[in-house]
Order: sequence, then C-alpha cells, then structure tokens
Amino acid sequence: MSLSVLLAATPSPEPGGSLGEAAEQAGNAAGWVEENWSTWLSTGLRILLIVAVAITLRYLIRRALTNLIERMNRSAQAVEGTALGGLLVNAERRRQRSEAIGSVLRSVASFVIMGTAALMVLGAFKINLAPLLASAGVAGVALGFGARNLVTDFLSGVFMILEDQYGVGDTVDAGVASGEVIEVGLRVTKLRGDNGEIWYVRNGEVKRIGNLSQGWSTAGVDVTVRPTENLEHVREAIATAADAMTKEEPWSERLWGPVEVLGLDAVLLDSMTVRVTAKTMPGKALGVERELRWRIKQALDDAGIRMVGTLPLQTEGESAADPTAAMAAPSAYASATSPQSLATTPIPPPNLSK
Repeated sequence: MSLSVLLAATPSPEPGGSLGEAAEQAGNAAGWVEENWSTWLSTGLRILLIVAVAITLRYLIRRALTNLIERMNRSAQAVEGTALGGLLVNAERRRQRSEAIGSVLRSVASFVIMGTAALMVLGAFKINLAPLLASAGVAGVALGFGARNLVTDFLSGVFMILEDQYGVGDTVDAGVASGEVIEVGLRVTKLRGDNGEIWYVRNGEVKRIGNLSQGWSTAGVDVTVRPTENLEHVREAIATAADAMTKEEPWSERLWGPVEVLGLDAVLLDSMTVRVTAKTMPGKALGVERELRWRIKQALDDAGIRMVGTLPLQTEGESAADPTAAMAAPSAYASATSPQSLATTPIPPPNLSK
C-alpha cells in the first residue's frame, strides 16, 4: 500500500472542533482560577503572616536571652577584682553556667516557636494533623525508651545547672568520682582528681553531690600526747601556735574564725587526744590542717611536751642507755656437750659388785 493511499484514507481534523474544545478548556480553567484565587490569596497571606510572626518572635526572644546572659556575665566581671568577688563569685563558673542556661532556653524557645508555626502552616493547607500528631507521639515514646539514658543525663544536667548545685572550680564528691570541677555540661561533668586524672561523669549517674567549696570548711587536727602531760600546758602551747598563725599571711585570710581547742576527744591508758578545729575558707581546710599540725608540733617541742610515739626527753650530756648493758655474756656451761661442761661432770663411782 502506498503512502498516498494512506494519506487519502486518513480523515482530516476539523478546525472548528479543535478550537472549540480549546476555548472551552480555557474558559473552564479561567473560571476555576477565578473561583479559587481568593482562597489561594488568603492562604498564602496567612502562611506568610505565620512565618513572619514566628521568625520575628524567635529573633526577639533569642535577643532578649542573649542580652540577659551578657548582663549576668558583666555583673560577675564587675566584682571579680574585689576581695568579696574573689570569695563569692567565680567568673568562669558564672560564665559557663549562664552560657549553658542561655543555650537551653534559646533551643527550647526556637523549638516551641518554629514547631508551632509549622503546625499552623500545615493547618492552613487543610491537612489533618491528628494522624501526624499521633505518629509523632508514638515516635517520641519509642525514642524516649531507646535513649532514656541520654534523656536522663540531659534533664539531670539542666536541673543541676538551674539549681547551681556545683560549678567550675568547686571540689565535689559525686560518689562515683571526686575532684575539682573543670567543666559542666548538659550531659557530662568533667572532674580532675587528686592525681591529675580527668573523670567524665554522666549527670544521670550522679545520685548525690557533696560540694566541699560552698559556704565554709572545717579544719580538724587531733593532737595525741601522753596521759601524764599537764593539760593546761598543752592548751597554752596550742593556743600560742594558733595565735601566731592567725596573724600571718596568707593564713589570716584563709581562717574565718579563731582556732578552738574543743577539749579531750579520747583518753586511753597510754595516750590522750586533744581535738582542735577552725573554720576556714571553702576548699582550704587541708592546707590549714597541715600548717596547724606543723606549728603545734613545734610549740609542743618548745614546751617540752612529748607526743605519743616520740623518744623521752634527755638532758644535755646524757647519753642513751645501752640496751645490752644488763644482758649477761653467753656462758660455755650453758651447753651440756661443751668441753667445759664435760670436764666439770662428776666421775661416777666404780662398780664394786663384780
């Protein structure tokens, strides 16, 4: 079959019908747009208004929180150089605490504002939010069960920072580890131990906190002397050493009260213990105890009072007694088999019965 025959058999399109259908479709589209343009315009304006309000509100709240944190840091730096500021304000601790609180508040504000705006935008599109919220709730529950340790650490860190239980520079006993706090985070707290090691303690594992750097500390020293010593002389020697210590630097600043002799803490047959205490600056009790022991020992030696375990007092020119002076020299007669013992053995009488 030739090409000319095929072309002749194919019916030609009618121009009038094609133009009519196109015009009808264009009219329907124009009518549909005319009917719905107001809805589209109102929906678009509503979405733009929601987004603009959310962005503006988020910016204002974050700016207010930033200004608040900066004001807290400036107030801490204002008293940092003063004597009172050195005792009551730790600038690094205040800075880290304020930054952590600000970060948490900014994140929470952004999440709440933008999440609410996203739900309002979806609602403007006539989307049913019930299945979406139900799915999000199920996913949140599953995530909470799967990462419950992480959630526990985070919440514990937030409450510890808000309550100011401890901060940078504090010496704490967290049960699982103890040392000086060098960094406080929302999930992990870093401690430097006595030997220089760094402990990473999860906030959720901390069940109790013993802060040794808040308020004041107590330095306690036990002085053990012989029961034959005069207690009044012991008290006078300790008081003399304590008075000299409270008048010298830097102990006059570290001691927040007089050194007190509480009295006898224990009385035994061979010793008696005198208890001495003093209120000190937080975290300085150990150094005060060492210096107080040093001075008390020197004062007792100068007063001729000997502590338990020391050698007895000797006068000048007197030599120590030889412990072997009262011991007798070994005797050759002590052994029954020695020649001297055999020589002195009596000769038995002769047997005359034979």
